[in-house]
Amino acid sequence: MYTELKAYQIIIALMKKWEISQCVLSAGSRNVPFVHSVEEDPFFQCYSVVDERSAGYFALGLAQEKGEPVVLSCTSSTATCNYWPPIAEAFYQGVPLIVLTSDRDPAMLGQWEDQMIDQIGMYDRHVRKSVNLPIIRNRADEVFCQRLVNEAFLELNHHSKGPVHINIPMNTYNNSFNIKELPKVTKIDRLCIDDEVAVWNKKIEKLKNSKRILVTCGQNNHISNKLLSLIKYFFSHYNTTIAVECTSNIALDEIINTSVCMDVRYANTEIVKELLPDIVISFGGNIMSGIKEQLRKFAGKFEHWSIQEDGHVVDMYKSITTIFECSPEYFFDFCKDNTDDTYKNSREYYNKWKEYTNSIIIPEFPYSHIYAIQQIVERIPSDSILHLSINNSIRITNFFKMNQGINVYANIGTHGIDGCLSSFLGQATAASNKQSYLIIGDLAFFYDMNAIRLRHISKNVHILMINNQGGSEFYFNKMWKNSASDLHTTARHYTTAEGWVKSNNFTYLMARDKESLLENLTEFMREDLERPVFMEVFTEMKQDADAIYDFFDLSRPRNFQSEIIRKSKDLIKSTIGQEKIQSIVDNLKN
Repeated sequence: MYTELKAYQIIIALMKKWEISQCVLSAGSRNVPFVHSVEEDPFFQCYSVVDERSAGYFALGLAQEKGEPVVLSCTSSTATCNYWPPIAEAFYQGVPLIVLTSDRDPAMLGQWEDQMIDQIGMYDRHVRKSVNLPIIRNRADEVFCQRLVNEAFLELNHHSKGPVHINIPMNTYNNSFNIKELPKVTKIDRLCIDDEVAVWNKKIEKLKNSKRILVTCGQNNHISNKLLSLIKYFFSHYNTTIAVECTSNIALDEIINTSVCMDVRYANTEIVKELLPDIVISFGGNIMSGIKEQLRKFAGKFEHWSIQEDGHVVDMYKSITTIFECSPEYFFDFCKDNTDDTYKNSREYYNKWKEYTNSIIIPEFPYSHIYAIQQIVERIPSDSILHLSINNSIRITNFFKMNQGINVYANIGTHGIDGCLSSFLGQATAASNKQSYLIIGDLAFFYDMNAIRLRHISKNVHILMINNQGGSEFYFNKMWKNSASDLHTTARHYTTAEGWVKSNNFTYLMARDKESLLENLTEFMREDLERPVFMEVFTEMKQDADAIYDFFDLSRPRNFQSEIIRKSKDLIKSTIGQEKIQSIVDNLKN
């Protein structure tokens, strides 16, 4: 029987997955849940050493001779301090020890709680990894805890060996051992370039036998021709769908931009369920589109393989099973070298995705920020650069098809608005032989407006600024509540950029409707500019947000029954009026 404490259940279950069986235990109250659980399980070999300093050195010798990791467990406070000398020795000798320190409620630190000191990261630079587990209250905490324990175990022998530290806080003492079975947990594997080929080949065999492989491509500033060729080959030989967005910078006929169809305000959960993959392979940086949230709804229903050159654990879909510590080129090259033309993509899975994305209806948009951005992005010539100042600019640009050969940038490593203009001007200066475009909102522009006076700005610069008098994102994400929100949340203002832009030798253009926008497009898109050009497009926040929702509502897939109900409601409302409906509802309540 095992402890009721979920964190210790997860540690014990993962120890079994990792085949870690050697435990050196020191007497104490806080670690009783762990000690009694492992001493009752025949899988584990337990050793009792009361003095923690001696226990650490004993575990050191045990690990050296057996050539495998050894677990140390003690109670809280000064007991943990006594591990310091043997941990330092293990660090410098490269001996894998797993140090489990029991802890009390984090909220009680510094509140004169008995036997409590600050144990988080206490071994500092003398462990290869230190994690502090959450007190588990829900499923999200369980997933987080499982990932942290895996991360610690992964560092036991990552390129070199050494000790790791896991701190386990708990609210109360726990002496209940009524759990018959440990929870199901996932061991995260990490494959490195120098691992045995046989280990890699097992993954290749899984790919060959998989009917549904989804490759999600995050932000990439530059994609080599070699990588494009390898991705194309991978698509043709494995049952693959390749999901991208504009910042992925992947130009292939076989790709699918899933930004709109996977947006959380658009996608139908049942359709997403039908498209669920067996394996997700991810590479690149951050992903802006809703595919992250959609896949998280089905966490644990598929395997996630993450390609990370530094071997870092990135569990963005809450389903991580394997880390490939290599470049995307190496991964896809290995897949190519270990398959042949007998394996072909049936395109069955790809066609399902293609059918879904092709169902999206792009309407004639009303005058809005969407309309303005559409007119620009669809006209940007190949071999240009485009910088998008996060959120709305990226979301809307993904609605439309751009010419190939456009390199797209965005500061979505942090999603901050504070340096988009400056970053763009650095890119445009470095690419002075390319037409360079920036799509930016008013708040982001005014935040970084000093960059306009830089002396390095060249004539290849085209800046489209959407001035809808504030942060329309807050209307879009429903954070706007009332007129006070316009002041403190959306930061509504009545400032224009005209004077500042003109004083810095830009050609200034302005639009307030479709006609004036289209009139100024030719000048804005000119490739033989005499000086940099700036177009300020005035729209209104709420109308801009409504335009996106209207687009989603028009294009969103619906099943027949829900569509009948929706149309019936609309018919009743139009026939008897909203006030009459409310009166009927009020009478029923009474």
